[in-house]
Amino acid sequence: MSQSSADSVEQVEAVNARPRNTARRAPPCPEPGRRSEDRQVNLNDNYEARIQNPLASLPRHTLLRAVDDFCTDKGLEQHRLLIRKGALVARDPTGYEDITGLEALDQTEIDALRDEVLHKWRVTPVLLLTIVTCSIGAVVQGWDQTGSNGATIKFPQVYGIDGENIRDKMLVGLVNAAPYIGTAFVGCWLSDPINDLVGRRGTIFFSAMFCLWPVLGSAFCNSWPQLLACRLLLGFGMGSKASTIPLLAAETAPAPIRGAIVMGWQLWTAFGILLGTIANLAVSNIGPEPWRFQLGSAIIPAIPLSILIYFCPESPRWYMKKGKYREAMASLLRLRTNAVQAGRDLYYIHVQLELEHQYSIKRGSWNYAAKFMELFTIPRVRRATLASFTVMIAQQMCGINIIAFYSTTLFRNAGAGDFEALLASLGFGLVNFIFAFPAIWAIDTFGRRSLLLFTFPHMAWTLFAAGLCTLIPGRDGLHLAMVALFIYLFAAFYSPGEGPIAFAYSAEVHPLSHREIGMAWSVATCLGWAAVVSITFPLMLAQIGTMGLFFFYAGFNVVALVMIFLFLPESKQRTLEELDYIFAVPTRVFMKYQVTKTLPFWFKRWILLRKDVSLEPLYRLDTSMPLEVEMADALHENDKAMAEIKDMVGHVQSHPRGTGAVSR
Repeated sequence: MSQSSADSVEQVEAVNARPRNTARRAPPCPEPGRRSEDRQVNLNDNYEARIQNPLASLPRHTLLRAVDDFCTDKGLEQHRLLIRKGALVARDPTGYEDITGLEALDQTEIDALRDEVLHKWRVTPVLLLTIVTCSIGAVVQGWDQTGSNGATIKFPQVYGIDGENIRDKMLVGLVNAAPYIGTAFVGCWLSDPINDLVGRRGTIFFSAMFCLWPVLGSAFCNSWPQLLACRLLLGFGMGSKASTIPLLAAETAPAPIRGAIVMGWQLWTAFGILLGTIANLAVSNIGPEPWRFQLGSAIIPAIPLSILIYFCPESPRWYMKKGKYREAMASLLRLRTNAVQAGRDLYYIHVQLELEHQYSIKRGSWNYAAKFMELFTIPRVRRATLASFTVMIAQQMCGINIIAFYSTTLFRNAGAGDFEALLASLGFGLVNFIFAFPAIWAIDTFGRRSLLLFTFPHMAWTLFAAGLCTLIPGRDGLHLAMVALFIYLFAAFYSPGEGPIAFAYSAEVHPLSHREIGMAWSVATCLGWAAVVSITFPLMLAQIGTMGLFFFYAGFNVVALVMIFLFLPESKQRTLEELDYIFAVPTRVFMKYQVTKTLPFWFKRWILLRKDVSLEPLYRLDTSMPLEVEMADALHENDKAMAEIKDMVGHVQSHPRGTGAVSR
């Protein structure tokens, strides 16, 4: 190697290997005389809103040496070549066809990487099984939520709490809200320690047991305290399941379809609500106490959930969090269509976890209370906590659960009989399910934030219109039809928007170190306020009537819209690791951009109808490899070629060609 070439390579490696002071906050602009691309993005204060590939700054030979050390350290020697290939793909995701040498990809590997973009729904049978199992878990959730909907008509009479006084109304609300109380105060918070001990699969099995036996017991209760206790225990299972199933889906899915897979939680929850309303209707005339069958029917989907979860792979990210890299690789090999994708994902996740650790987003076990406090003290985690809180509380502010829990009561108040009210509730469940399907395509096309900003205004006006329709004279006919129409329209806008996005978004945004407790916080926020909605509904209905109730939640939709606009970054088609850079942007920087850039653009484009305006993007993706890295690669390849030539020349010189006559 020439001295100048060696000096150049050593200088580049010295720049990349120099220690970085993680305690110092990154300046808001590049230092004089230094390109911003040369600096590692600070994962606590990303003032420039840059999304960076941490491997792009490494010369090829430096990266491959690091991969070799990684494989030796983690016991992955048998996958060394595979992980070397994957690391080079992760380093330059668009240039994988240009990789040369031993790590060059074969045509099968190239086709698999192309299919991630062109045919992104070509998944392995194991990933498909995982999706189906997570979907069944969501069905359990929806069925559990609506089991009391039809039973609310009868069980208050049986238990003697059907009076018009405040005490009886609060008791009915308390029994209906019990699963959400159990979820918010116990179930969600159990998910973190149980996940830590037995992983995602073990936690889901645990939750399935609490969604089976207490539900069966609720059908045999003879007093409201017994029913209250069973439904509180049901909440333990609902909370740990709702906190874990979206995590398993998010951590096993490829980035291009992660949103669609995780939003399956809401799609199949809506299907569970539909099945629950069908069950309520189907058993409404069975025996003298059909409400017992309505409460107990939710055990049906809990049985296959508890069986199928055994055959699903564990989350590779959970394995890596526990230091079990060989198990993580085995899981990824089952989940990805080609082994090179598994090698790429394994090494890229590892590098990003090391960066999280570098910026005090720690991994490992520590005091539970301290871990909870870090949701609000570590800047990157705090922003994810705010965003997940916003999207989760918005689900209760929008008013969906006054309909999901009490649609039968609302339709009865609008003039329907008992059977007609159950039938109208079935219509609500059907609309809620059917209109969730567009989100499978839209959530990864238009994005989470865009869908929310589009649907919340429509949810506001449909609830307002439903309230106005209660002024139509009469108690049935046109009065009932118009109230039902606008409730169905409300569900049609909710289902592709806030419905699927709340859980999908919350499962994505926290770093791996705080993902379980962050999701517990999110679900506790959602279902805790669902308990408040359920408890207060009977009292509010008695005090302000159906029209006032609709107006109240219509106003809350407007408030939720403003919160989403100011606090919710987009996460569309980013890997879970890339979201570290999104949530490293300070909240005030994000809010300033929305108010000073996005809002004026929206006004000019859609109110003034100007087509000549454009919106300057907030986030900047560093896609190109730094010039000095490309030079280092070229110098290294040149030096290798020169060394090979010298070896050939030396070999020829040491074996001179014979001068004798050639034998004939």
